[in-house]
Amino acid sequence: MVAFDRAGYGESDPDPRRSPESAALDIQDLADALGLGDKFHLVCSSLGSHAGWAAVRYIPHRLAGLAMMAPVINYRWRGLPRGLARQLYGRQPVGDQWSLRVAYYAPWLLHWWMSQPWLPTSTVVDGSAPFPNALDEKNRVMALSNGMFHSRARLATQQGVQESFYRDMTVMFGRWTDFEPTDLEKPPFPVHLFQGDEDGVVPVQLQRHICNKLGWVSYHELPGAGHFLSAVPGLGDRILSTLLSSPASA
Repeated sequence: MVAFDRAGYGESDPDPRRSPESAALDIQDLADALGLGDKFHLVCSSLGSHAGWAAVRYIPHRLAGLAMMAPVINYRWRGLPRGLARQLYGRQPVGDQWSLRVAYYAPWLLHWWMSQPWLPTSTVVDGSAPFPNALDEKNRVMALSNGMFHSRARLATQQGVQESFYRDMTVMFGRWTDFEPTDLEKPPFPVHLFQGDEDGVVPVQLQRHICNKLGWVSYHELPGAGHFLSAVPGLGDRILSTLLSSPASA
């Protein structure tokens, strides 16, 4: 099992031209460099899951299976029901609404916008918004109080928050010109998506819609689970066993 820092995170080189396609090709290059073989399994989580959708689009011949944990959704994807997406978008904190709006309409402005204390900015970046799920909220408060949140953030963004998190935001919440998840055709490998029904970051209603519209995603809705699924006891083993025991698609 290999975990790696995507472009701009940790010690990985930044990529000013980062896109969903480059995220998928980075995974392929890493697999080739490590000699993982012709096919390998991929597990993505949260904001990093745009690389999972992109892998289905750009390197389907390389994957033996894909699992995504609470993949983040772009509210402006064309395949989403507009009324529902607009309603759920409006339920977010004002700072998060504005951050996503800037990432979509003026991505070049995002770094400046997020650095202005007088402007409404993302609550996810500073960990200030409470979560509706009890386990998520417990872990958020603990990570802030013991310094773990800021310590991990410093490691992840050591090359600058612009090259890591903000560029991720412009990729994920910007304009998807080549494809959107609901445009994808069924790949030759199993795809599993795990989603908590108490997720305070990703609306479960939109996740259900995407999976229902595609028809070939094995959707696993987790009652009582929030966004940070890696913290749910035993869930990691369940995800891996589900992924590795799934037969390849016909």
